[in-house]
Amino acid sequence: MSLSTKTIDRLFARMAATYGAAWDRSLGNAPLSDVKSVWAHELSGFADRLNDLGWALENLPETAPNVMQFRSLCRRAPTPDAPRLPEPKADPERVRAEIAKLAPMRRAASAPSYDHKAWARRHIARHEAGERIRPITLRFAREALGIREAA
Repeated sequence: MSLSTKTIDRLFARMAATYGAAWDRSLGNAPLSDVKSVWAHELSGFADRLNDLGWALENLPETAPNVMQFRSLCRRAPTPDAPRLPEPKADPERVRAEIAKLAPMRRAASAPSYDHKAWARRHIARHEAGERIRPITLRFAREALGIREAA
């Protein structure tokens, strides 16, 4: 669907008023009806979005644009805010039920997930199994676990 002749005529009138002789020179020697047909065809995607054309007219560049530049300008028009429905209220019972489902994960997250003294237990177990462990390593393992050395 092409833009209406009335819309194109108003667009050309605004461009002529804005740019004056520069607009006339930008049209070249082609018949005006042919130029308007090309503009109507290139801007046909905005037939149901005339606000975008209006925005482009309010934000014209300093030099007279050709149809491609004007179409690009129309594409940069901000999208209008659509009316929105209010957000639904949360059902308190359902919220409580969902939070209750998270309780095991919360407990697991708050419980220590890593035994920071496992290294000491491994060294003590290896020593008790008869393996040779360096004395300083054995001493540090015992200190970490709070085991007093036999005198």
